[in-house]
This record gives sequence, structure tokens and C-alpha cells, in this order.
Amino acid sequence: MNKLNIAIIFGGCSSEYGVSLESASAVIRNLDESKYKPVLIGISNEGDWFYYTGPVDKIQNDTWKNSKDCVSAVISPNRRTHELLLLGKEVPASIKFDAVLPILHGKNGEDGTVQGLISLSGIPLVGCNVLASSLCMDKDRAHKLAGLAGVRVPKAMVILSAAEIEEAKLFARKVGFPLFVKPVKAGSSYGVSKVQSKDSLQKAIEAAFHYDTEVIIEENIDGFEVGCAVLGTNELITGEVDEIELSGGFFNFTEKYTLKTSAIHVPARISKEKSSEVKETAKRIYKALGCSGFARVDMFLTTSGEIVFNEVNTIPGFTEHSRYPGMMKAAGYSFQILLDKIIEQAVKK
Repeated sequence: MNKLNIAIIFGGCSSEYGVSLESASAVIRNLDESKYKPVLIGISNEGDWFYYTGPVDKIQNDTWKNSKDCVSAVISPNRRTHELLLLGKEVPASIKFDAVLPILHGKNGEDGTVQGLISLSGIPLVGCNVLASSLCMDKDRAHKLAGLAGVRVPKAMVILSAAEIEEAKLFARKVGFPLFVKPVKAGSSYGVSKVQSKDSLQKAIEAAFHYDTEVIIEENIDGFEVGCAVLGTNELITGEVDEIELSGGFFNFTEKYTLKTSAIHVPARISKEKSSEVKETAKRIYKALGCSGFARVDMFLTTSGEIVFNEVNTIPGFTEHSRYPGMMKAAGYSFQILLDKIIEQAVKK
């Protein structure tokens, strides 16, 4: 059987560059070598593109970018070729591939930018398309569309400048403390603060503006966070629902990647009926935002049992210990089978 050349893009000009290296390393190690040949494309934190031929370990420990293992490269925009152009090398001048799997997190990777480049080139894309990626990255617009689909969303307001502090204070008085301040378009909880009083509001807003030009202020939802892995485009498969148990605070960057004081339960410690409701709500949100391929839908479950939308991650963490593979594993899909499914649907499409 002829192997498919699958371009895997890692790194990225993003604050989540390091997270991408971890995810991509796990994906490469779990790719079925009897079916796929990975074509590794690394993007430096500065935004330079390279064809990488070294070992996976160097990706994980961030020593991959070196003259021995890298050649400058770009994806050809020619829709007929589906190839990576190598710059500064005569042989080979290009490498053809059958699909592209971007394992990039945050801006310039998960927000539709890379998806646009791949779509322009006519290459089969593994994962969400341009529009869905852009919408899901935008917390404000994603909430509005989910709300139109009949899903409850947190009360929120968006500000465009730290000078709008008085408007923010007025909103805070209406919804009450604690509340959350977040960049509208950022991931891994960068720039997110849980604000307990008006004295901390200004500082939290300024911190969020370091990551985006828009900041959203949201009501706090009493309850706990649940997630649902969704796979597919028309016919959807869901993983088992997971539950985040916090000992305090919120699921910030440190907790997401170390679980220092928190725990993730798969399946979630909820009834089968509520789990089914969470899965159906996740699918409704997924469809409302035009998702395809795969994504993780995060929600809150309130103390009264109501489901409230939080966000969608179109390229969720993809290590062996990440939530998305964990939920799919609990539903009977190993990491290798999961990768098979998300690649196969892109190639067939």
C-alpha cells in the first residue's frame, strides 16, 4: 500500500508555540507508519518556515531549528501541485503531500490564518476550515452564534480599550463579582483573570490587552467545567464527557498543563442522562459554528444542572495526556485510530 504524505505543521508565531511542540511530538510518534509518511514543517516563534528532517525529540525539547536538520521552505499556492517548496536546495526542489494537519495553537495557527493558506493551495485540510477556525477563536462572536442556536451563554461585554474602565465597572456592578476578564482571541488561558473585586478590574483588563485588541468581560458561572470531544463533519462522533475538578481559582495555563492542584475525570461524574445532554449540546454548538474534522467543545454545568457554553478549541491539545485524546480513548478510540479517522475524512473530502 502506498503511504500518504501528511504534512504536519508545528511551532508557530504564537504565545502557544511551546504547547504546539508538545502536541506535534505526540502526533508524530502516534502516526501509523504503515499508512502515513510525515512531512514535518516547523514554524519558528519569529514566523520563519522550515522543512524539518531531524528526530522528534528535538521538536519536543525545542532544539529542532538548526542548519543540520532544517531547510527554509514554503507551501506552494499553486492549487495543482500540493507541494512544499524547498528554498536553497537543488535536490529535491519540492516535496508533494496528500493532506496537511496543522498542530498549531492560538493566533497565526488556530484562528483561520494557516487554514486560509492551505485552502488557497487546494490541499486537503485536516480539521476546521477558515471560517469555523476564525469564529471559534473569537469568544464574543462564538457566544453570539451559540446563543442563536439556543444554548445559554454567559452575560458579557466587549471593550476595545483599557480607557473603557467606567463601562466595565458598570457592567461588573450589574452582573456581580467574581467575573472573568479575557482576551477575545487567545488560547491556553493567556491573559485570563478571575476578578474578585472592582479594585482588581483595571489590572486584569490591562493584562488581557497584552494578548489582543479586544477584551471580553464575562459573568462567573457557578458550577464546574465539562468538555466534549467531537469528530466528523456531517455524521458526528463524540468522546466521553470529561470534568475538570478544581481545588480553587480557575483552569489557568499552569493547571491546564501540570494539573498541579486540579484533576480531570473521564468520564465526568454526572448521570448518563446529563452526559447525553452535554454531548448533544456540544454537537449543536459544533454545527452552529461550522466546525468540521475535529474540535473540543467546552461548557459549564451549573449547580442546577444547566449547560452553559464556554468555548470551542478547533486544535485542542494533542499529547497522550491531553483532554481531547483522553475523551476519545474513553469512548474506545486509541490515539492511532483517532489520527487515522481525522486524516481519512480530510483525504476523502
